[in-house]
Amino acid sequence: MEVTVQEAKSQLSQLLRRIEGGEEVVIRRGRERVALLTRAPAAGAKRNIWGDLEGTIAPDFDEIPEAFADYA
Repeated sequence: MEVTVQEAKSQLSQLLRRIEGGEEVVIRRGRERVALLTRAPAAGAKRNIWGDLEGTIAPDFDEIPEAFADYA
C-alpha cells in the first residue's frame, strides 16, 4: 500500500492497524517513495545478524586448509 505524507498524517491509526496485520506501507512525497512503515520486532527479540549465527558455522571454519599451509 502506498500513501502520501498528508494521507499518512490523517490516517495514522488506520495505517498502524494494517501494519499490525502484517502489511507494509510506503509513504510518498509527491511521486518519490521516501519511507517504509513495517511492523517493529517484538521487544527483546533477537536480531538475525552475523553475531547470532553461533553454532551454524562449520566447526573447522578457522582451520587453514592443507593447500594453504605454506602461506600460514
